[in-house]
Amino acid sequence: MKRKLAFTCVGICLLVLGLNACATPKSEVLLAPTAPIATTAVITETALPSPTLTPSPTLADTATPSPTATPSFPESHYITISGHEQAYPLSCEAVAAVDWAAFFGLDIYEYDFQMALPLSDNPDYGFCGDVFYDKWGQIPPYAYGVHAGPVADLLVKYGLPAKMITGWTLEQVKQKLAEDKPIMVWVIGNMEYSVPVLYTDTEGRKVRVAAYEHSVILTGYDENTIRYMNNGRFFDVPSEVFLTSWGVLNNMGIVHE
Repeated sequence: MKRKLAFTCVGICLLVLGLNACATPKSEVLLAPTAPIATTAVITETALPSPTLTPSPTLADTATPSPTATPSFPESHYITISGHEQAYPLSCEAVAAVDWAAFFGLDIYEYDFQMALPLSDNPDYGFCGDVFYDKWGQIPPYAYGVHAGPVADLLVKYGLPAKMITGWTLEQVKQKLAEDKPIMVWVIGNMEYSVPVLYTDTEGRKVRVAAYEHSVILTGYDENTIRYMNNGRFFDVPSEVFLTSWGVLNNMGIVHE
């Protein structure tokens, strides 16, 4: 009976062990490490800056040079004119005026023209000085001469369409000469320079004057030079030299209009 009971207990124990072997384990199974799995990088979307468009150069963006106007006068032009030497120490304006008038067909005696000019210590209003005896090269109130205004006014009285000018450019000069019209101009000496002075006359009027003021006639030009007649003789001078001398009295002159 005891042996039977023992075998029964052994059987029961074997049965219990078998059941435990077949049961699913509750603990995690440790697996052998494997090669790590490459992870895919996570891309965080970043707002990209809007593309900045650089405009292509256009005609509006690039300064377009204005077309240069073609001068209406030829590259050179010379006028045939004759003149004579002034008769008195300070009569350069009178001799230039009568030679200029003669070119346009009007004959005037130098003496008559000189005596017809008004007198003033301001050359914008009349002749300053004694034309017969005073020395050239001074400024008012001493002997000086006369500016373009009174000379033009007197030429108009003689019947010529004379017009006083100031501030003209070299291009305007060439245009007028190309029309076969000589120009009276007020310069310094034989195209030289002197320092201008502002003079106040006896009536309180101001006028720009310069020592050795002189009047000549422009008669032609080419690309680089200006030709003028001084006391019946002709000279060619570089345009820059002419402009410097002419500019002392503000490019003053008389033209035929």
